[in-house]
Amino acid sequence: MKKNIIGIISDTHDNRKNIVKAVEIFNTRKTGLVIHAGDFIAPFTVLDFSRLNCPMEMVFGNNDGERIGLDRAFKSLGNLLPGPRTFQHNGKRFLIMHEEGCLEETVKSGGIDIIIYGHTHEVDIRQGHPLVINPGEAGGWLKGRSTIAVLDLLKMDVEVIDLNS
Repeated sequence: MKKNIIGIISDTHDNRKNIVKAVEIFNTRKTGLVIHAGDFIAPFTVLDFSRLNCPMEMVFGNNDGERIGLDRAFKSLGNLLPGPRTFQHNGKRFLIMHEEGCLEETVKSGGIDIIIYGHTHEVDIRQGHPLVINPGEAGGWLKGRSTIAVLDLLKMDVEVIDLNS
């Protein structure tokens, strides 16, 4: 595992085929951490995420109704908590949230190195401090494009990967 390589995913919406693809990419890239910005939907998706070779940091999304089941299912993989929430990894302070309601205020407030959010189903990469990342939707149900992101913490460089290519 490479602690400086972070996999980022959101809005999987039970698309197990795309979750499997994403997990394969994250494992191939030897990610040291995977961050999920919400909207898993069902606890059974843990069957696919459990193949990850690294821990996860996660937040619930607005469509994650079965929170107790999700919490129980994902407990062995990492922290699945309501957002927005912060954590530190490899010397960087992260903020994860699903909905972007407080995004602009958080960008201006300082103290955070990387903000990760989902919900819009659209890729949004904003270079600067903080670095803002929305990996788009991995599920592909709404916009027809299934994407994830990989972040290199040493370079602060983000690569968006299309799961359908």
